[in-house]
Parts: sequence; structure tokens; C-alpha cells
Amino acid sequence: MRNLFILVLMVPLFCTSQDKVEGMIMEANTAKKHIALEGANVYWLHSQTGTVTNAEGLFSIPYLKEYNKLVISYVGFKSDTLLINAPKKVHHFLQPSNNLDEVVVQQKKDAVQKTFFSAQNVITVNSAELLKAACCNLSESFETNPAIDVNFSDALTGTKQIQMLGLTSPYLLITQENIPMVRGASQAYGSTFTPGTWVESIQITKGAGSVVNGYESISGQINTELVKPLTDNSIFINGYANKNGRLELNTHFNKKLSNKLSSGLYIHVNRRDQKEDGNKDGFLDAPLANQLNVMNRWQYQNPETGWVSFFNVRFLNDEKQVGQTSFNPVEWLQLRSTANVNNAELSVLNETQAWGSEIDTRRFDTSVKLGYVFPELPFQSFGFQASYSIHKQDSYFGFNTYNINHESIYSNLLFNSIINDTRNNFKTGITFAYDGYNEMVNTVDYSRADASAGAFFEYSYTNLEKLSLTAGLRVDTHNRLGNFITPRVHVRYTPWEKASLRGSVGRGKRAANIFAENQQFFASARQINIQESSGNIYGLDAEDAWNYGVSFLQGFNWLDRKGNITVDFYKTNFKNQIVVDWENPREISFYNLDGKSYANSFQLEVNHEILKNLEFRTAYKYYDVTTDYKSGSLQKPLQAQHRFFVNLGYKTSLKENGSQWRMDYTLHTLGKQRLPNTSSNPIAYQLNEYSAPYSLMNAQITKVFSNQFEIYLGGENLTNYKQNNPILGVDNPFGANFDTSIVYAPIMGRMFYGGFRFKL
Repeated sequence: MRNLFILVLMVPLFCTSQDKVEGMIMEANTAKKHIALEGANVYWLHSQTGTVTNAEGLFSIPYLKEYNKLVISYVGFKSDTLLINAPKKVHHFLQPSNNLDEVVVQQKKDAVQKTFFSAQNVITVNSAELLKAACCNLSESFETNPAIDVNFSDALTGTKQIQMLGLTSPYLLITQENIPMVRGASQAYGSTFTPGTWVESIQITKGAGSVVNGYESISGQINTELVKPLTDNSIFINGYANKNGRLELNTHFNKKLSNKLSSGLYIHVNRRDQKEDGNKDGFLDAPLANQLNVMNRWQYQNPETGWVSFFNVRFLNDEKQVGQTSFNPVEWLQLRSTANVNNAELSVLNETQAWGSEIDTRRFDTSVKLGYVFPELPFQSFGFQASYSIHKQDSYFGFNTYNINHESIYSNLLFNSIINDTRNNFKTGITFAYDGYNEMVNTVDYSRADASAGAFFEYSYTNLEKLSLTAGLRVDTHNRLGNFITPRVHVRYTPWEKASLRGSVGRGKRAANIFAENQQFFASARQINIQESSGNIYGLDAEDAWNYGVSFLQGFNWLDRKGNITVDFYKTNFKNQIVVDWENPREISFYNLDGKSYANSFQLEVNHEILKNLEFRTAYKYYDVTTDYKSGSLQKPLQAQHRFFVNLGYKTSLKENGSQWRMDYTLHTLGKQRLPNTSSNPIAYQLNEYSAPYSLMNAQITKVFSNQFEIYLGGENLTNYKQNNPILGVDNPFGANFDTSIVYAPIMGRMFYGGFRFKL
């Protein structure tokens, strides 16, 4: 590692031509004399040729006649793009980022952005991409992007489960403005608690993430940036309805209270009262639901002193009812309070009562972010993040009861500065976290308290011409995981023009919440079997894994329109994993890994504007996810090894009044999936070893009438593909063969929706 750092610090800058563009970059400030900006980035747009300014703000960069847009950027300042058509001298002033003066050239922002310069493999999904689908919540925000897979978790709730690199969402660090959000008790349904209209952008990091954000990330990180009261519309209203009875309303109200203080009130309501049973199996295809989600957000910024802060407070109430269409929750609760359930009574219930479930969640969370940028040293800053949440879920699934109360406290203090110049940057800080769980599974109490404290240091070297490096290390102490070290390294190298080769390696460690993460198994007749060891979490050990990855991004121009090709391969090796074993249809077993468990992920993706305003995106993905079970080495169930993706997006030219047509089409093709072993079931309840391949098609058309109003119409699952018999033992939900967890395809058939957006 020492030799690698020495190599990075000795990388020279090469000139490919005698012709140069030279100049000086300074800070525009009328209050005092102009200040030279040392370490400002200067590079040709869509190229890998760049440099940084010296202590006097001077730079020299080779003139490349095939490029004419020179980008100048600096931390804390607005980036400018200059038109350069010949070698010349440039004397340019950068405006502070809080100054809203226009830049020299406007450049269209891509809906999905891939960076050529970052050492980490980061994909940014902007609001334009989120508008390609109804995007009612975070879990539904990835239908038009191949970086994330979206699967169904069970045949009752219709909840979509996020996966990346072949691993489910618990192995992802899901944050909101870099504060951990979907974790612990919220793991199963938490991604449905962030409305799509609240999202400004999403950053997807593949592989080991930054040590700044914690030690739990194994396969990657999804960070959501929320809309800001200062820049969001004063009034925004979004209405949505689909033919299956789902209704949604989102309202944003933002007010600038002073030059430094702004506030926003965001309200989300969704409801479904309509009972849908398209496959006529007697069970609801989607839950009856009712959600109220309210957030108040405050933003303060003072560019004169360098202070900026955000404060959020949110309340959520979410209610779901699932089960048979004839289920009456009032009668069921009365029965549960009086019945002494035994085998004889179960046979009577099968004839007289309907099976059902209710999942009621109440959540309160609040967070604060405080940052300070030194006015005389804009490359130096410190930040503080803190959050508190209380998440309470009361639920029952037939006669199985699951209640959890999760109280969480998180804080992170960090300092950011440079070593000599802005090419050499470092972050350091300390973290404290507390999680208190009151968890009841039927009559068994699994309550516990987790507490951890840690410190981290991350060094970054950035040379826009050739090499970037991010190397981080954090040391944590945890009352259940013990003392441990988390190293992570990311390297980016430019082998030739418009190319970016990345490599990464890193460790992740986490405490698995086996019940909160696998709630679908409560809606079955399976018996819970925890094969305890000497571990401190449910009698099990912590999960521990290493992730290795390599990615290559190549930009190109074809037919005078830009595009890019991405090839990446990631491998996750588990040192220990909590194996979720459901190969025996009579039970669900949890035990420590004894042997090997790994996830290999390969992806090839091509993006190109094939015609004017017509964007084409396609990807092929291959997964090899294998675990040593007690019964032998098996491929992960309900995981398609082969996936194919296509997205087409077309926009008409934007007119002066803001009117425009937007059309989008998405195709997902999934190969066969291994199904859990059901050979010990009676023949009528046995499944094949593999599912059949299938394809899903979604489409949406949007008519923008003006900058204030637009409507959209769309359809999902246009091929009307549905899984046959998604519920085993549907004829006897209180019997030994009842199982709703083996879902590999949609339960709902073809669905159409419509909505509108109004903003001022």
C-alpha cells in the first residue's frame, strides 16, 4: 500500500501538443481583492485531459482541437464551462456556489450520469430519470435503471425488494443524505416510506462504499438526496391513480422566510380500498393499504459566514391488510383473544374462518445536518450529522405474531481538508450509533441493545488526467460485534481517452436482523428453527464479507452523438453469513455459514442517443450466487442467473412555453430461477426445480403543457404475465402446506395508471 501511495504522488502530467490554453483562476469577491484559487480543476468536457491550478491560480492545459468546452470547477464554487476555439490566455473568476449568477454555457444534464473521474463507481439518477415511471416510492424508482434489480418478496404484500450485485437490500447501505435510513426494523418495508416526489437525486455506489458512511455496506450504497426548500417549487402537487384502486396525492409547500432561511412542508397520502383477486385464488393480489407521511424540512445557509444546515422532522403511519378476500380483521382479533388454538380447532377454523394479516407501522424520525466551510479556505470544512428515529410495527400473519419497536440514534462528526493542494484530500471523523430493539416473535422475546463507536480516516488523490485513489480505514468497537477494522480502497485509472478503469476492495460487517429482514416467512406454515452457536445476535455470529470489483467505462461518439459502454465484475466472499435455509418446506432455518458463500456479478451496459432526442439503454447481467447449505452447495433461490434490460426514451424538442412530449418504454427479461425444494410436499403442492423465463414491459407517455402543468399515462406488465399458483396450500391456509413466500414473478396482471403534476 505504501508503494501505491508513492506511485500516486509521483504521477506526472503529460502534454500532447505544443499548443496550450493557459490562464489564471480567481475568486470573484467585491468585498476584498481577488484571491487566486489553488487546486481548481480545469479539464476538457467529455475528455480525460485535465489539470489543476497552482498556488497562484495559474494553469496550463494542452489545446485539443476536437474539444471546445473547458470546464472549471472548485469546491464551494459554481462550475463554469468556457467556449475555447483556439489556444489562448484565460483570466477567469469563479462565483461562490451560493451565488445564482448564470454560467457561460448551459449543458444538458443527463438523466443518468456516470462519472469518468471518481475513484468510486458511482451512478447518479437525477429527477428526469425518476419521471420516466410513476415512481410512487423509493423501491419503485429503479424500474428504468439496470444498476438495481427489483424483485417481489411475497405473494401477499406486493412489496418490491431491492437487490444489487445479486444480494438483497440488507447488504446495501441505504441512506438519506448520507444518514442511514432503511435498516433494522424498517428493512422489509422502509424503501416504500420515501415518496418518489421527495427525491431530488439518487447516488448508486457499486461495491465497497466509503468508510465515512459506516461499516455495514457490503455490496454497495444507495443514497437519496431530498428536494431542498430553497430550490424546490413553491407549490407542487402530484396526483396518481391506477385501475387496481391505488390512489396517491403528494403536496409540497415551500417558503423562503429570509435570505438565509427556507422551510418546506411535504405531505404524502396513499390509499387502496379496492379488493383485487385477478387469479381467483381467494387471496388479495395487493394489500388494502392506507399511508400518511408528513415531513417538515428547514434549510439555513449563510454564504458570508460559511454555515449551512438542514433540519428534518417526519411522522409516518402505514397500515396494510392482506389475506383472503373474505377476511374480517375485527372478527379475527376477537377470535385470537379468546381461542386456545390447537390442532382440532385449526380444522374447524379452516372451514369457518378466513386467513388474514395486518401490518401497522408508526414511525417518527428527525435529523440534523450542520456544515461549515472556512471562507478563506473553501477546500476545508467540517460537518456534523445526527438522527433519531422510533419505529414501531405491530403485525400478525394468521396465528403468527411479530411486533418490533426499534429506537435508533446516529451521529457522525467529520473534518475535510487537503494536503498541500486539492489533489490530495482527506476526511476524518468519529461515529456513534445506538439501536434498541424490543422484538417479540409469537411469545418469544428477542429484545436487545446494540451500541457502537468508531473513528475513520479517508485519503483521496485526484489527477484528472490519469489517476484517482480513495483509501480509507475505520476502527469500530461494538458491544456485540467486538472490535474490528474496516479497510476500503478504490482506484481509477485512465488508460486512454474517454476511458475509465476502476478497481475496488473492501470489507463490510453487520448484525443480521433475521426476523425483520425475512417477514415473508411468517405468512406460511413453516416452523422457525434457529441453530444457535456462541454468537451474540439471536445466538448467531455477525455477518462478515469482502467485496472485490473491477469496472471499465468507455465513452464514444457515434453518428455525432455521445454514448458509453460499461463492463463490470464484482465478487462478494462471505467469511461468515447467516444462512436463510428454506429448502425444507416445513421450516425456515437460520444458522452460521459452514463452508463457502459467494456472489459473482457481471454486467455489460450500453447507452447511446441513437437518434436526436431518442436515448437507448440496454444491459445484460449474469449472477452466480452460491451458498453451502446443510443439504449441500446450492444456487440462491429466486435469483435469475441471466437478466436482459432495454430502455428507450424519447422527448420532443422543448418549446418556448415549456411544452413537450416524453415517451418511455422498458423491457425486463428474466431467465429461469431455482425454486426452493418442495419434493417432500404432497404431489399437489410440489413445484418444479426451476421457474420458466419471462419478460415484463412497462411504458409511459407524458404531455407537458407548460412549465406549470403536465399529465402522464402509463402501463406496467403490459404482457400480462402472472405467476401460476403463487400461494401453495391456498385451499387450506391453516394447513401444513400453506406458503406465500415462493414468488418469482408478478401476481398482478396488466395495470394502467394516470396522473398529473402541477407546480408554481
